[in-house]
Amino acid sequence: MPEDVAQHSRPAPAAPPERGGPSVRRGSRDPYFDNAKYLTIVLVACGHAWEPLTYGSRAATAAYLTVYAFHMPAFALISGYFSRSFDMAPGRLRRLLTGVVLPYVVFETAYTLFYRWAQDNPGYPLSLLDPWYVMWFLVALFVWRVTTPVWLALRHPVPVALGLATLAAVSPDLGGDISIQRVLGFLPFFVLGLTLRPEHFERLRTRRVRLGALVVGVGALVAAYGVAPWFDAGWFYHRGSVTGQGASRWAGLLTTPALFGLAVLLTACFLAWVPRRRLWFTALGAGTMYGYLLHGFVIKWARFRDWYAAGWLHTPLGELAVTAVAVAGITLLCTSPVRAVLRCVVEPRMEWAFKRPATAEPSGAGATTAPAGSTTAPSGAGAASAPSSERATASTASRAPES
Repeated sequence: MPEDVAQHSRPAPAAPPERGGPSVRRGSRDPYFDNAKYLTIVLVACGHAWEPLTYGSRAATAAYLTVYAFHMPAFALISGYFSRSFDMAPGRLRRLLTGVVLPYVVFETAYTLFYRWAQDNPGYPLSLLDPWYVMWFLVALFVWRVTTPVWLALRHPVPVALGLATLAAVSPDLGGDISIQRVLGFLPFFVLGLTLRPEHFERLRTRRVRLGALVVGVGALVAAYGVAPWFDAGWFYHRGSVTGQGASRWAGLLTTPALFGLAVLLTACFLAWVPRRRLWFTALGAGTMYGYLLHGFVIKWARFRDWYAAGWLHTPLGELAVTAVAVAGITLLCTSPVRAVLRCVVEPRMEWAFKRPATAEPSGAGATTAPAGSTTAPSGAGAASAPSSERATASTASRAPES
């Protein structure tokens, strides 16, 4: 998950730990969620890298469909989980502006200039209301985050969010500004994350649940292999209404809840197998925002330059090679040296741009207590991700599927 999605702390235990159990220092990062963020961004990169292979390989298509069924929902769900304390306080608004809005403006501009140069199309338009490729997730994250107080105030927020997603799925005239179809399509997963608590994740870590998750995961992969010749992955993109998939607009009344349930089930299976302990890649979970924003340049360059035209890449060995390169590449983009170079635009402090916070009131004189939960400083999707859409003026041959 993009690192701007959440800088997180391990939740403080509600009661003292059992005698003899490991002590947890309040405020330390939880390796479980850093591992989840890194593994999710790996799936995003693999999904993008696999897409050109799906045109001639049933196995690659099955892997692609399985990953796309849950990897962006997982991004959104984890983002929601770490947005529970967002309350429009000045400090959190500053982090939202510097960790989401500023990177969006910078990289949306960079992607547009990149497209103009790579495609020799100097007239390609720059539009901050029409996110290009992976940038839609930052727009969605901004909308989801600023509406968080509303969702937290509702008694049954998930059904309401799912209702909005269903309404979007049956509304072909909703429009494409700010990727509104995707914003609403993935909204239920973010809202579901807002309702989760640490004990929900603990329930996924039992031996029984993990064995069940393995069975479900294998079953999903087998099912994806079975439907690969005819099933359109566009159902997972939430890029438009169901009419774009050749279905009746009212089909969305059934398909939206069904896809939501499938994605939640597979996300739970994925989270059940995320390692809890600190591993060699745990620290990379803090840099997934960098990997998410940067890997799109590599993926698009490979498509623009027809790297996939090499026949050997469409063999089993070539597919494994593409997977290895995708994993290695996204790992490199999440490392500390990359973060050090680009922190000024991905996680800037920008203290000069904001007013100094008011002096805190003395204790007992009307001071308030900060909300429980982790802070929402710039961090991923996470993030990120996987498919994305380009503007209508772009050549369809240059488009890659959504993240």
